[in-house]
Amino acid sequence: MTTDGGTTPGGDAATARQVDPLPGDPAALEALIARRRADLARRSVADARGRLQGFARTDDGQLRTERLAAVAAAAASLVGLVLLLRRRTRGRAARG
Repeated sequence: MTTDGGTTPGGDAATARQVDPLPGDPAALEALIARRRADLARRSVADARGRLQGFARTDDGQLRTERLAAVAAAAASLVGLVLLLRRRTRGRAARG
């Protein structure tokens, strides 16, 4: 075992996970990068969907109406604030 927690080559962390070698052909490398990027995007979407479901639903599948109502109220307040600020800046431009 290494004294640095297995972060050096040949340490425990390096041997715990086997990594496929990168292809030598540039076209194959670009294809590998494209596949990994697409896989990462799918996982990101699935993770975001899971987080949204966890936020909006209880463990038994019921909607969390108090959370949804709070989000709707915050969105309505934000829209109202934007409209108010737009009206104020337009009024100053007309006067000045």
